[in-house]
Amino acid sequence: MINMSKEQFPVDETITVLEGRTIYKSEKWWQAVILGEAFRRRFVAVYLWQRKGDRWRRVHKLKINSAADWSRLREVIDSLVKKMY
Repeated sequence: MINMSKEQFPVDETITVLEGRTIYKSEKWWQAVILGEAFRRRFVAVYLWQRKGDRWRRVHKLKINSAADWSRLREVIDSLVKKMY
């Protein structure tokens, strides 16, 4: 289930979320991809948060700073995904 609404993502206050999509969300876990901007630079990031009490805490973050970064990641990930089956 991908959420395309204007949800408030629990990112650091220095990050402006320009757009974001929730990939998965339960009472305890939340995974999303955002287009963000910080210090006049845009990036795409994959986040995984875990709820601790009444707050979401970041567990993982994968930040992609450029199309070249994404190309390298995608190539490696695609080659490994093909080996899953």
